[in-house]
Amino acid sequence: MTDLSPPASFSKLSTDAGAAFVLESKGQWWHAGFHLTTAIVGPPILTLPFAFRGLGWGVGFLCLTVMAAVTFYSYYLLSKVLELCEKQGRRHIRFRELAADVLGSGWMLYFVVFIQAAVNTGVGVAAILLGGECLEKLMYSNIYPKGELKLYHFIAVVTVGMIMISQLPSFHSLRYINFLSLLLSLAYAFFIAFASILAGTSDNVPPRDYSLESTPSARVFSAFTSISIFAAIFGNGILPEIQATLAPPTGGKMVKGLIMCYIVIFITFYSSAASGYWVFGNKSNSNILKNLLPKNESPLAPTWILALAVLFILLQLLAIGMVYAQVAYEIMERRSADAKQGVFSRRNLIPRLILRTLYMSLCGFFAAMFPFFGDINSVVGAIGFIPLDFILPMVLYNITHKPPVTSITYWVNVFIVAAFSGAGLLGCFASIRNLVLDSKKFKLFSSHVV
Repeated sequence: MTDLSPPASFSKLSTDAGAAFVLESKGQWWHAGFHLTTAIVGPPILTLPFAFRGLGWGVGFLCLTVMAAVTFYSYYLLSKVLELCEKQGRRHIRFRELAADVLGSGWMLYFVVFIQAAVNTGVGVAAILLGGECLEKLMYSNIYPKGELKLYHFIAVVTVGMIMISQLPSFHSLRYINFLSLLLSLAYAFFIAFASILAGTSDNVPPRDYSLESTPSARVFSAFTSISIFAAIFGNGILPEIQATLAPPTGGKMVKGLIMCYIVIFITFYSSAASGYWVFGNKSNSNILKNLLPKNESPLAPTWILALAVLFILLQLLAIGMVYAQVAYEIMERRSADAKQGVFSRRNLIPRLILRTLYMSLCGFFAAMFPFFGDINSVVGAIGFIPLDFILPMVLYNITHKPPVTSITYWVNVFIVAAFSGAGLLGCFASIRNLVLDSKKFKLFSSHVV
C-alpha cells in the first residue's frame, strides 16, 4: 500500500518530491485567488437554475446566500488553522496531514485521502463529461444535425487536451492559466445571463412554471439534492493544497485570495441562477445551455452568444480539471519522483508522463461510461465537499484555537457541523437515489447526459 503518512518533520519536505515539484511554495496572494476561483467558479454554475427547481425562488436564494456565507467562513477558519500550525513550526501543505496532526488520529489521514480522491476524481470526470457535451450537443449537433459522431468521441478529444495540459509540473505553474480561467468564468456567466434574458423576452420561450414537486416526499428529496448541488458548486476541498503554493510566511495572504474569489462568486452565481430560473423555472435542465439550445428546435438566443459561452466554458474546463488533479499528482509523484533530480530530468519526466496520462485517461473513460452530470455534481457535493468544507474546518478550528465554550464562535461552529452533517447524510441519500433512478434510463456510453 502506498505510504500516505505525513513526513516526520518539515525538514523532510526537501526530499518530498510531491511537495518539491507539485506543491512548490512560490505564489503570491493573487495567485491563490486565481487558484481558488478556478476551483470554485466553474461550469457547474450552469446547474444553479436546476438546483432552484427543488427549492423555489425564496428558499433557493436563501440557501445560495447561506452557502456562500458558510463556505467563506469555513475557508477563513481553515486558513487560520494552517497559519497557526505554521507559526508553531508545523507547516502543513496537505489537507490529510493537517487533519491527522490536529485530530491526532492516523485513520483520519486515510479518511481525508479517500474523500479528496472521490472529490477530485468526480470533478475530473464531470469536467471531461461537460466538455465533451459542449462539443457534441452544443456545437457539433447544431452544425451537423445528422452527424455520426457520438458523445464519447468528443469526451476522448477533451481527455486528450487534459492529458496535454496535465504535464505542467506544479500547481504554481497553473497560475496564469487560472487567471485566464477567472476571466473566462466572468465572460461566460455574462453571456449566459444575457442569453437567458433574451430568451425570456422572446416569443419562443416556454410557459414559466415555478411550482415544486407534487408530493411531500418528492419535494424533500428534491430539496436535499439541490442543497447537495449547492455544496458541490461552492465546494473546494483542496484549500490547504492551494495555500501550500503561497510563499511563506502565509499570514493574511489567503484571506485576500478568498475575498477576490468571492467577488467573482457573487457576480457569476447570482446572475446565472436568477436569469436561468426566471426563464425556465421547473423546466430548467442540469445544464442551462441545453434549455437555450433545445434539441431539434431553433436556439432561444443568438447563436454567436451561445457559441462564445460554450467556447469559454470548454477552455475553462481544462483549467478546472488540472486544479483538482493536483492532489492525485502530488500523491503519485511523492512516491514515483526523485526530488534530488530535476523536475524535467528523464528520471522524473517519464513517470510523470505515464502516470498523469493514465489518470486522465481513466477519468475520461468513466465520463464516457456514466454520463450523469447533474447527478455526479450532487453526489460529489454530498459525499465529498460537505465533510471537507463544512465539517472539518469547524472541528479543526475549535481544537486548535480553543474558543471558550461560552463563546458565539464555538457554538456557531458546532451548529454548522451538526446542521451540515445531517444535510450531508440526507443529501447523499437523495443524490444517490436520483443517480440510481437516472441510471435506469440509459445504457453505458450513452450520448444523452442527465
